[in-house]
Amino acid sequence: MEWRLRRAEPADAAACALVAGATFLEAFAGILDGPDIVAHVGSKSDAASFATLIADPNSVVTLAEANVGAAPLGYTVLTTPDLPVPVEEGDIELKRIYALFPSHGTGLGPALMERAFSDARALGRKRILLGVYGGNRRAQRFYRKQGFTVAGERRFLVGATWHDDLIFARAL
Repeated sequence: MEWRLRRAEPADAAACALVAGATFLEAFAGILDGPDIVAHVGSKSDAASFATLIADPNSVVTLAEANVGAAPLGYTVLTTPDLPVPVEEGDIELKRIYALFPSHGTGLGPALMERAFSDARALGRKRILLGVYGGNRRAQRFYRKQGFTVAGERRFLVGATWHDDLIFARAL
């Protein structure tokens, strides 16, 4: 599968929301309760939420799409940090990085991360922070491979259930 990356535009909000819902379901089906997944995606990953992020001058949303047909395949969101760790001048949060399962193994994940590093540097940022579900060993291996180290922990509420997350950081 061949893909390309580009900065999301206002017209891409619905495409971002579609891939956000699909990838959240892929990542958390069997871990989170179904109604909690639906409620979380509906309130945190809807098109209006993406439109707000895309319009925010302190945020960058990158969309990955198939070369043929431009179907959305993945995305990242860089934005103002909202994590329970000491935030330093020059920090930015990689709030989301997701790729649909059929694109796994194509190099899309590392390309999305490299693009996030470049975009963060272009904004004058010096460190990227991100939160990851404590039970998601696959994602944690990926982040460590990308140079991230654990910087803290948080409790994250999805629906009615609290989950333990790790917070990773990486200097740029």
